[in-house]
Amino acid sequence: MTAPTLTTERLTLRSHHPDDLDALAAMWADPAVYGMIGGKPRAREDVWIRLLRSVGCWTVFGYGAWVVCDPATGQVLGDMGLLESRRAIVPELTVPEVGWTLVPAAQGKGYAGEAMRAVLDWAEAQGIGRTCCIIDPGNSASIRLAEKLGYGAPVEGVYHERPIRIFHRG
Repeated sequence: MTAPTLTTERLTLRSHHPDDLDALAAMWADPAVYGMIGGKPRAREDVWIRLLRSVGCWTVFGYGAWVVCDPATGQVLGDMGLLESRRAIVPELTVPEVGWTLVPAAQGKGYAGEAMRAVLDWAEAQGIGRTCCIIDPGNSASIRLAEKLGYGAPVEGVYHERPIRIFHRG
């Protein structure tokens, strides 16, 4: 299975392609992106593995992440969706994880909320009701978005020796 294309008023969410590597590698090398997600830039090869994981999740689990694009230009604005990362997180995750990442130029415009509402609507239509998201305690914008999307009851956790908050929905 590959990712179905989702459309919103301002965005297209589509499957990952090898041609997305340059745009995604640039995004993950930007301090405005990685500062709240792991705290260090992602090497190009790690972004490649992430891209392949996104494609593989669709094949193995029937869900995964999408590349978020501007429908008029095709420009990659970010990626987001459902994950099966099997992270070494305490406490352990027992439901699919959702995540969202946008290039800095696309942040603060409501794109993440718009795209994630489409993702969550799709997930619910597939019978995926309960999900979680992991957020750095200092990432107030993502915490606000998670709450707007219906995530709550945060649990404190640790990932790679960094504090995190795990929010649940459903």
